[in-house]
Amino acid sequence: MRRLENQSFLLLLVAITLAFAWILAPFYGAILWAIVVAVIFAPLNLRLQQRMGGRPNLAAATTVLIVIAMVILPLALITASLLQEASVLYAKVQSGEYNFAGYIQRMFDALPAWATGLLNRFGLTNLSAVRDSVAAGLVKGGQAVAPQALSFGMNTFDFVVGGGIMLYLLFFLLRDGNALAERIRQVVPLRTSQKTALFDRFVDVVRATVKGGILVAMAQGALGGLAFWFLGIHAALLWAVLMAFLSLLPAVGAGLVWGPVAIYLLATGAVWQGVSLILYGVLVIGLVDNLLRPFLIGKETKLPDYVVLISTLGGIQVIGLNGFVIGPLIAAMFMVTWEILSASRRTAAESET
Repeated sequence: MRRLENQSFLLLLVAITLAFAWILAPFYGAILWAIVVAVIFAPLNLRLQQRMGGRPNLAAATTVLIVIAMVILPLALITASLLQEASVLYAKVQSGEYNFAGYIQRMFDALPAWATGLLNRFGLTNLSAVRDSVAAGLVKGGQAVAPQALSFGMNTFDFVVGGGIMLYLLFFLLRDGNALAERIRQVVPLRTSQKTALFDRFVDVVRATVKGGILVAMAQGALGGLAFWFLGIHAALLWAVLMAFLSLLPAVGAGLVWGPVAIYLLATGAVWQGVSLILYGVLVIGLVDNLLRPFLIGKETKLPDYVVLISTLGGIQVIGLNGFVIGPLIAAMFMVTWEILSASRRTAAESET
């Protein structure tokens, strides 16, 4: 009878938990970022609490204000400028002022004989067809992305509501985070060593993804945008944001943006601009990841680059933009659980012998 009661209670617990998750699903992005920001700023909140005489409410409120000043306001200003620049670029593409087909044709016409021969060897003899295909793809991509950016700008109310919920949760997570974490540790049905390994890896991956991912991406995007602005390339802010986004992907990075632009500059006769962009991209933008990432997160917490790449792409494909945090987090939890299983089996085997 007691076993039936336990099973019934577990079934009720699972059902209520799933129902609660279903209710919170519309705000999962706000909840996710509240947890992420709380993990990142927890050390700062602890220092403030110590300096403020152990007053958790005041320390948490001060930390939230710092987050607003350092993160929310700059992000809002950049987003507004980006939407305006994207709208202008989209309008110019629609009006024909920016003719991608003409740009590609100019690049093909400027190719040297050896490059043309190489294209012929690979069967790319119909340059006009290639030009039209690439140009159509670029225009189609712009037509798909620009309306999304405009709709994002129009959904200001949803953005404000989500941001308000995130900041509200952030205050309580900063104030009561340790107590909440301890309660979760107590109810998780695992050994103490296993729970410690899982919680530590969770914190490490969140900090590694944000500090070593977002900060490095911001640095690479800012450096790339500065180079584009100096070279007089239109929509430098838009390209900077694109480079920052692509920099979240290891082994791919901002080179997918500045590389083709440098090739175009070289092919159209702007030799010194193209060479300068290549040197700047390799020596400055490309080295930021190698110099900053180990300093920000430490090598011991870094997932293998191929795991980060696949899990980030998969997370973005399945979940959306939030997937660049959730993807590596799931990958890290996957790896640590298998490590725990392997260690448990080794311990069992050693005890038997």
